[in-house]
Amino acid sequence: MDVKYNPLRLENQLCFPIYLCSKEIINNYNSILKEINLTYTQYIVMMYFWEYKKCNVKNLSKVLLIDSSTLTPLLKKLENKKYIKRERNNKDERNLDLTITDIGENLKDRALIIPNKIGKCINLTNEEVELLYKLTYKVLKNVIKEKENESYRNK
Repeated sequence: MDVKYNPLRLENQLCFPIYLCSKEIINNYNSILKEINLTYTQYIVMMYFWEYKKCNVKNLSKVLLIDSSTLTPLLKKLENKKYIKRERNNKDERNLDLTITDIGENLKDRALIIPNKIGKCINLTNEEVELLYKLTYKVLKNVIKEKENESYRNK
């Protein structure tokens, strides 16, 4: 390949190994999560509820960076499994309040095995995990900031 096109080589792309890594890790999660009847995205939502117990769709969407149109069917499925409860907000019916149920809370004990199983598959030291975590969030923060700047510039 002509040197001019080196920036287009897969081996020169940071996004490519990040994409592959994410895809493979999520595949590993999904095989484990079948045991507790959750998809990976449902698991992320449940981790939020295990920590915070309740919220509204708008806040959940903002925290998890998941569009509300993607969240709605996912939340309906979690409600059908009786893991969460969805209710219209008394003060503003446009908003949905979400609360974890006792069944959803009890699922947390079954989920305790997941981080350890994924940790074994990733096989990094604690220091490597900490560094990767910090760098990944730094990249995410920068990408979000640039996206917001681009959105501002286009107005």
